[in-house]
Amino acid sequence: MKHYILKTALILFLIASKLLSATEVIEFKHQDGDMTLKVREAIEKSKDKDIKLIFEKGVYSFRSDYALGKFLYITNHGNGFKKIVFNFSGFNSVEIDGQGSEFMFHGTIAPFVFEDCQKIKVTNLTVDWDIPFVFQADVLAINKEEGYMDVKPYTEGFSWNLSKGRIIFPGIDNFEYNSLGSTLPHNKETKAIDYGAWDMHLNPEYVEKLPKGNLRIHQKHMKHLPRVGTVLNSKGDREKDRYAPAFLARRSKHIDFDNVIIHHALGMGFLFERCEDINIVNSGVYIREGSDRMISSTADATHFANCKGNVLIENCRIEGMYDDGTNVHGTYVEVIKVINEKTVQVALKHFEQMGFQFADKGDAVWFIQQPNPQRGSEGIVESVYVINERFREITFSENVPPNLKAGDILENKTWNPVFTMRGNVIRDHRARNIIIKTPKRIVIEDNDLSSMMSSIMLRGETFFWFESGNVEDVIIRNNRFEHCAYGGPEHAVLKVSPRLGKTFDQTMQYDRNIVFENNTIKTFDNRIVWADRVDGLIINNNTIKQTDNEKQQFPDAPLFDLEHCLNVEIMNNTYDGNCENSLKADTVSRKTLKIKKNKGFKNLKP
Repeated sequence: MKHYILKTALILFLIASKLLSATEVIEFKHQDGDMTLKVREAIEKSKDKDIKLIFEKGVYSFRSDYALGKFLYITNHGNGFKKIVFNFSGFNSVEIDGQGSEFMFHGTIAPFVFEDCQKIKVTNLTVDWDIPFVFQADVLAINKEEGYMDVKPYTEGFSWNLSKGRIIFPGIDNFEYNSLGSTLPHNKETKAIDYGAWDMHLNPEYVEKLPKGNLRIHQKHMKHLPRVGTVLNSKGDREKDRYAPAFLARRSKHIDFDNVIIHHALGMGFLFERCEDINIVNSGVYIREGSDRMISSTADATHFANCKGNVLIENCRIEGMYDDGTNVHGTYVEVIKVINEKTVQVALKHFEQMGFQFADKGDAVWFIQQPNPQRGSEGIVESVYVINERFREITFSENVPPNLKAGDILENKTWNPVFTMRGNVIRDHRARNIIIKTPKRIVIEDNDLSSMMSSIMLRGETFFWFESGNVEDVIIRNNRFEHCAYGGPEHAVLKVSPRLGKTFDQTMQYDRNIVFENNTIKTFDNRIVWADRVDGLIINNNTIKQTDNEKQQFPDAPLFDLEHCLNVEIMNNTYDGNCENSLKADTVSRKTLKIKKNKGFKNLKP
């Protein structure tokens, strides 16, 4: 019997060893020229479901000519026919080791797409484009009365031309934007969005050529004008300015990125849809050192849509992108009609959600019934019939609520992650450092944060973006906030602000159980915490110092602003500044408000 057990163990060991060694290893020696076809062929000819690509250290070029053409629905991007270089579908495991290499892309490319993979690992790699998909110019003069601005465009390393009074860019791979579109001014020295800047949409009546290569951009009724001396940066019209992320993973799990740097992307840096267990460590999205560019990725640096398991972003540098540092959310769909006692027809609502997989068989789904925005009863999905990119019919294993009606919304309960963000630097970019919506545990700690808008925003939305949902367990601790909310619109260091449609009760509590503690805050303006419809908010042991590096934009705003909140505690905080109005709280918020042992505040009373 003992001999039989040993023999069986040996056989199992040999089988396991064979399985472990079955990974196909493909090594690429450095060479000049377009590598697209070589990489494509290597992946497509692979006979194994476990593959590892190793690149000898060097700079590799990739163009779109021989890239794989494939129609992709990509959440928060433009859907359509995309050109893909690294296309991985249905692999057990995929590993890419760049060994310190740089991948330089040219033109309209979705570089990396992973679909239905069981394990993904990418290490020691830098991603960039030889020519960014932006228009960039120094602001020389402004004439508000006559409605024009004079600019000096950047030419070295950029692609644009003037044709029939229009700025055409980038003009690569027969791709061009319809207008200058989304535009912001930047501080030339720091590259951050300029102080007091507002988002602009530029669609000039015409552009004229001036001496010395300068241009005069004519657009009347510009409400928010850039300052002379700033650097104007445009990323194109909203219909086309998100071609694809640098890394797209969907329906995959056990994903690790380590020492992966993105200097530019034609959309988001990292995007994950319905993925499970994701680590991004020692990596970054930021502008190359020494470059005169102002933009890294043209949208979010990192984005997680309906993911689950554990998500970790740690020891990363995130700068220069034209949207959030990270956005974590689920997706609301709207009930169009109740077909029978178990089946409803729903619709994806935002134009960049078309084709998104909201749910699958076995998923648990919450029914959220207007006017109550809180999660209600739940059902288990039995089947999903896809009518088209917008509409779905979802059948549940049990009857749906008898009073479910058109206009109610559904939220996927199964696909929500535990999220941790630790030891990162996020700064010098458009929008928020962090915007997050997941009911599971959120930990944001030991980060260095500086923001154009609110540094941290907790916001579920039942309209427009339709990004679910309300948070229930949040810890924000030991972070260093410096120079926050410096854009034009009014924001706060921490803003909790659900955006719900008119059919929902605007006074009911939505988010809950948020702890904001042991943080150091150095910023010029007043608003620190601005909370709306929260049940359970602890603001504890924070050190707040008002700086004089910028003029206050909203000197009458309070430090703490509470609307329709319950069970808020403000205690053991220290303030050094001149704000006369420490607290604004409505009647509902004051009923359960506790304030104690704070120092340096004026008029901070319950």
